[in-house]
Amino acid sequence: MSGIIWLASYPKSGSTWFRVFLSNLLRDADEPVDINSLNAAPISSARPRFDDETGIEASDLTPDEIDRLRPLVYDQLAETCKETLFMKVHDAWTYLPDGKSLLSSAATQGAIYFIRNPLDVAVSYAHHNGTDIDRAIACMGDRNYMLCGKPERFDNQLRQKLLTWSAHVESWLNAPGLDVYVMRYEDMLTSPLETFSGAVAYTGLSFDLTGIEKALRFSEFKTLQAQEIEKGFKEKSPSQNRFFRLGRAGEWRERLTVEQVDRIVSDHGEVMRRFGYLSANGEAL
Repeated sequence: MSGIIWLASYPKSGSTWFRVFLSNLLRDADEPVDINSLNAAPISSARPRFDDETGIEASDLTPDEIDRLRPLVYDQLAETCKETLFMKVHDAWTYLPDGKSLLSSAATQGAIYFIRNPLDVAVSYAHHNGTDIDRAIACMGDRNYMLCGKPERFDNQLRQKLLTWSAHVESWLNAPGLDVYVMRYEDMLTSPLETFSGAVAYTGLSFDLTGIEKALRFSEFKTLQAQEIEKGFKEKSPSQNRFFRLGRAGEWRERLTVEQVDRIVSDHGEVMRRFGYLSANGEAL
């Protein structure tokens, strides 16, 4: 197997930005890639891909039946792909009742995990879902939280179990035998060349510094914003006005109340401290 490299994240943590960069890097064109024609890392939970690979309509199955087939889909994709396959994923790294991983350890070459300060995730996720921040904080602290999990709705994606924000992070970073490269959203902003170059090296892709610099230039946030204003972005949630909204760190200082900050720190303090989002004395950074 060539294997899958997962581009894994809790929503609103930077994986789409990286996918744009990766598309620009692989395409190596003279102009930025169209954000509506990204050729890198389709999402692993896409219903049409599941239907095509299994020959079964997902709508004829229960979510649990779909989950039992998902590892086989990824095995098949890895077996038929001639080179490394990048796939975006929001699922936590979870296991089926038989002990096998939902995302198939056998099909997995590695993972890039995108992590962002949960204080900023709460603000961005509320905007993405068209809800208030308290609701976003509640979702991030709910171990049973999932995407596309309502049986009365027909979504274009399969059910994705996210768990809590902290449990999502730990599910990927603590998974036995899983090789993970961590990218902090904040480092992507402040040290893009070093951070993105490290990710490229991890994947085994062979690109020189000039190619990486060009891909970064073509993936600047202002470029993505301009494209979305001009032609829209098909991955935008119907609840949000704009997908590429601000692209900065620290918005939580302007948007969260003291009580909201305290609740997030109470829910996720241990993981926040591990990744530099909380000082030793408990101060949000």
